[in-house]
Amino acid sequence: MKKLFYSLIILMAWLYGNAQSAAPNQEENTSLSTENNSKKDQSNIPEDLPWHGRRFKATAGVFFPSNNTEVEVNGSAGRIGTDIDFEKDLGFETNTVSFFGAFEWRASRRSRFNLEYFYLKRSSEKTLQKEIEFKDHTYPVDAQVSAFMNNEMVRFAYGYAIVSKPKYELGLLIGAHVLLADVGLRLEGVTAQAEYHDTVGFTAPLPDVGIWGEFVLGKKVGLYANVNYFALQIDDIDGRIISYNLSVLYNVYKNLSLTAGYTGLNFRLDVTRPKIDGFFKWGYNGPTLAATYSFGNHVKFYKH
Repeated sequence: MKKLFYSLIILMAWLYGNAQSAAPNQEENTSLSTENNSKKDQSNIPEDLPWHGRRFKATAGVFFPSNNTEVEVNGSAGRIGTDIDFEKDLGFETNTVSFFGAFEWRASRRSRFNLEYFYLKRSSEKTLQKEIEFKDHTYPVDAQVSAFMNNEMVRFAYGYAIVSKPKYELGLLIGAHVLLADVGLRLEGVTAQAEYHDTVGFTAPLPDVGIWGEFVLGKKVGLYANVNYFALQIDDIDGRIISYNLSVLYNVYKNLSLTAGYTGLNFRLDVTRPKIDGFFKWGYNGPTLAATYSFGNHVKFYKH
């Protein structure tokens, strides 16, 4: 992940340098009126990149993540739970398909607010190859079990553009990923009396900070990248998160664009509380395909 972080920084720096070198130089003999006009709001020309720099942007798409999940839930009276690999030990599919949605509001030229939502529901049935301690029950070898995991991820973020030009922007992000998770195991007995199950649900908010860059590569093509990281330890909660995204946008018609990208997240939470004691580790990464609709007034950009 550190290599990815550094790579994105280098990519943004390279694109920023190219954008600067490609910017047109003012002619020496330009009149005062022409110079003043070059500093005017670029959004006064709606035909100039009409898909770029709008106040509002709504996105909906499909995500194809590859998952890696580990969970350990301790029981009462010091009962130590098993570190469970959900893909290996419980037969969960590694590659899945889900959907996501996002909404962006550009409050000003430099400030933007983002809301993102991602949902993934998985389940499996498995004959255990090892004994599992989960919460207050033991699931023995060769037992037939069913398991489920429902994850919802909500992300709030505020972005500030340190560099804001008509064709490239670079800035900082601060926000939080909020994970809502439900996890459960059930032993499938021959009779109802032989069955038992355990479920755990929790909400885990983790703040993060990061960097982002947005570049207009042509009349209809744009590039966006961001990377976020944070680690936090407070009393009985220890969590850390790293996420990233790289996507290319193609403007199909007026305010409608299509995006193709690659995104990922690695999340770990250790909790010691009366209702839940253990850790949750979830990582996913994969390609995305989405449609974006932009609307509202154009944001005011300045060349100077």
